[in-house]
Amino acid sequence: MTPIFVAIDTRDVHRAAAIARDVRGVAGGMKLGLEFFLANGHDGVLRVAERGMPIFLDLKLHDIPNTVAKAVESIAPLSPAILTVHAAGGREMMAAAKAAAPTGTKVVGVTVLTSLDAGDLAKTGIAGTPADQVRRLTELAVEAGIDGIVCSGEEVAAARDIWPEGFFVVPGVRPPGADVADQKRVVTPFDALNDGASVLVIGRPITGAADPAQAIREIAESLKKEAIE
Repeated sequence: MTPIFVAIDTRDVHRAAAIARDVRGVAGGMKLGLEFFLANGHDGVLRVAERGMPIFLDLKLHDIPNTVAKAVESIAPLSPAILTVHAAGGREMMAAAKAAAPTGTKVVGVTVLTSLDAGDLAKTGIAGTPADQVRRLTELAVEAGIDGIVCSGEEVAAARDIWPEGFFVVPGVRPPGADVADQKRVVTPFDALNDGASVLVIGRPITGAADPAQAIREIAESLKKEAIE
């Protein structure tokens, strides 16, 4: 198995289940986001989980602590391997999410979306660079007692320096030469792992390929090759 979680950015449960079938044995798990969950709910998650891989529920919960805790309780029967909340929700909200999560679920705080850069942050009133904000939210996540954070590969090394035992999810990962689409802060799979990522989230380079199984195998092989070199 690889540390690659395949991002399923579709509401089509049949397509999601087919991709899960195709990448089984190579992918470390499947990431199901808000689009998929709102369209298919618990039943859709269970349908993908039938393929026998860990499920990463990327719901980015963000509300008052009590509401987030109740939301986490509502999805606890699904026993996701990873669950996201927004770190910007604050220390108490993150702590409430962790307290409500089932045993074995890693709760991770989303810091700065990979679609944002310094200009985007400034427009929301946040001073400094994405790296500055990631550092602030990493420290807050440590205080909250959750398991880790989500950040881009550009910030993961600095975040790991702050939190050596943390669990780091890195989205916005693209193989060399791949289309970056709407991502602004991207790195290659090897660079992300080399800098301290625990999990790589890769979507369109795999799910948009004519042969998803071959696409993920090529990425996995490139990681082995670069590690040797």
